[in-house]
Amino acid sequence: MTEFDAVARFAEAPVAALSTVGEDGAPHLVPIVFTVRTVGDETTLYTAVDAKRKSTWRLRRLANIAANPRVSLLVDHYDEDWAQLWWVRADGLATVHESGEQMAVGYAALRQKYTQYERVALDGPVVTVAVTHWSSWHA
Repeated sequence: MTEFDAVARFAEAPVAALSTVGEDGAPHLVPIVFTVRTVGDETTLYTAVDAKRKSTWRLRRLANIAANPRVSLLVDHYDEDWAQLWWVRADGLATVHESGEQMAVGYAALRQKYTQYERVALDGPVVTVAVTHWSSWHA
């Protein structure tokens, strides 16, 4: 990439920070794996609750999305050479899917991006984010 393509940089990143807001207005930030799917002018991000060890199955991110679907996801790149710094943020509306086509689409896309899913079960809800706005910065 010779030009800065924010969406491509975002899509290639291995991990993003997902920001949600609870009913009490408190922000909640968690690292996630994700994938990006663009059809026409619409971009959808997919992440899922997988079988990796968690402190609870009642995940705050899912409760927060149910209360307030507005979310942000951030990917960034740090380098000792500050001329290489960049970040990309996707803002959008999240939906939790417990069944249906979006789960199959999300699982397939995540398995394609992350070979680790050959060994880690994908059997929980899929979260989709309909991106409404992209923001970015680069040095």
